[in-house]
Amino acid sequence: MTLTIQNISKSYGTNLALNNFTATLDAGIYALLGPNGSGKSTLMNILTDNLKADSGEITYSADGRVSENVLDMGVRFREKLGFMPQYPGLYPNFTVERFMWYMSALKGLSKVQSQRQIPEILAAVELDDVPKRKIGALSGGMKQRLTLAQAVLGDPEILILDEPTAGLDPKQRIAIRNYISKIAFNKIVLIATHVVPDIEFIAKDIIMLKKGVIVDNAPPHELVKKIDGGVWIVPCAESDVQAMQDRFRVTNIARDEQTGEVLLRVLADTMPTERARTVAPTLEDYYLHVFGDATSGT
Repeated sequence: MTLTIQNISKSYGTNLALNNFTATLDAGIYALLGPNGSGKSTLMNILTDNLKADSGEITYSADGRVSENVLDMGVRFREKLGFMPQYPGLYPNFTVERFMWYMSALKGLSKVQSQRQIPEILAAVELDDVPKRKIGALSGGMKQRLTLAQAVLGDPEILILDEPTAGLDPKQRIAIRNYISKIAFNKIVLIATHVVPDIEFIAKDIIMLKKGVIVDNAPPHELVKKIDGGVWIVPCAESDVQAMQDRFRVTNIARDEQTGEVLLRVLADTMPTERARTVAPTLEDYYLHVFGDATSGT
């Protein structure tokens, strides 16, 4: 299966949200990273046909078939999609189970398919203990997991996930991350997230967007290599922290419990101080290297 996105552009008035976005996706997990206003949500809404692009083309092929324009495929393409929006419209008076059955009906699943899939999916997202609870009584994290559950109903070939782990505690984030990894072997999964560690070890490719333009696109390990030798741990006195922040890009501040000194994680091309030592970079370091102090989001 291959989803080809070719020269997609979209403007809102004078604001160019996407500028000739081009990517080819096959089975596996892709992460879409970028600060607020980078165009991530615009792209997702175009892919799910909730928004029309100004120009460009999206084609899809599976099972050895010739690629087709997704607009020409219409309902046939939408049937292959599972979408988890960041701000879903849930029904507070529906129970968890009723909502899943309702979404199954909308997706055209048979009764047999629904009876098999719903319990399995609810168990996978750790909602199998609250099937009769009304959605309005769920916590934010539970609603987030329910939104993911409806997205994977029907075993879609393409999953579009907008902030899938937002609002989850660390244990739930790991469970959801592992679940997404498990089902991604035979799917195209595109994840937009601001929680960089959640995709660092599961994404086969990272697409970094800035003001609607792809500024980098590579597997995580290749991106991280680009700043190898440029991440430092710098011990300093507490009184020197502000001066260090003024001089360098500081990505983390901690304290050495043995010495009482402050330990700064610093991005710098050359050794920032005589006592600095290099450490292995992370994807979060590279994100900050590319986007500076801009906060990430959709």
